[in-house]
Amino acid sequence: MLTLAIDTATDTCAACVHESVGDRVLGAVSEEIGRGHVERLMAVIDAALAEASVEIGTIGRVGVTVGPGSFTGIRVGVSAARGLALALGCPAVGISTLEAIGITTAISHHRSVLAVIDAKRGEVYAQLFAPDGKAAGKAVAIAPERAAELAAGAGAALTGSGASIVAAGASQPMDVLSDTASVAIGTVARLAALCRPPFESPKPFYLRGPDAKPQEGFALARKPVAAR
Repeated sequence: MLTLAIDTATDTCAACVHESVGDRVLGAVSEEIGRGHVERLMAVIDAALAEASVEIGTIGRVGVTVGPGSFTGIRVGVSAARGLALALGCPAVGISTLEAIGITTAISHHRSVLAVIDAKRGEVYAQLFAPDGKAAGKAVAIAPERAAELAAGAGAALTGSGASIVAAGASQPMDVLSDTASVAIGTVARLAALCRPPFESPKPFYLRGPDAKPQEGFALARKPVAAR
C-alpha cells in the first residue's frame, strides 16, 4: 500500500510517499517556509509524488499531522488530507505531532522521552512516551518549568523544538536528544500506514485557542427588527 503523508503543523511544509511493502520511503520533500502552507502544499505534494515516480491515483491512504502546532497550518493540512482522501476514495488518518516526535525517539534510544514543541507565549506542548514508544501521559500545554519537572520525575530525556527551552529553565541538567523544530515526515507516513480500522476522519488537535482573536469594540450595534 502506498501512503501519502502531509505535515503543515509546524514551520515546515512536507509530503512523503511511503510503500508498506519493505517499509520504504519512495519520495519525500520538505521545505522550511514559516508561513504560506496553503500556497505551497500542493506543489510539495506533486514534488514528492514525482520523486517517488507514482501517480496520485495509486495512493491508498493519506496521513496528516493534526497538531498540536500552528493553528492555521494544521487546518490547511487536515483540509487537504480530507479532500484528497475523498477524491481518491481512501482513508485519511490523523497523526499527533507529539507522537511523530516521541514514539520513534523513545524506541530508537530505548528510554523514556518527553516530546516538547515550542508553543510560544511562555508554554510548550508536551507528552511523555515510554521506552517502547507507548504514550505514558496525555498531551498538555504547560510552562517549561513544569515540563522540566515532568521529565525529571519520569527520568525522561527531551526531544523536539521545545527541548532547549525546557532544559534552560530546569533546576538540574537535562538530557536533550534533539531540539529540531521539524517533524520527520517519513515517521508520519509510517505511523499512518500502521493505523488499523475503524478509521476516523482527521480533525485538528488543539491544546489551546488561537493566538489571533477578533478585536472587541468594533461591532456595530444591531437595531431590533420591528414585527410586521
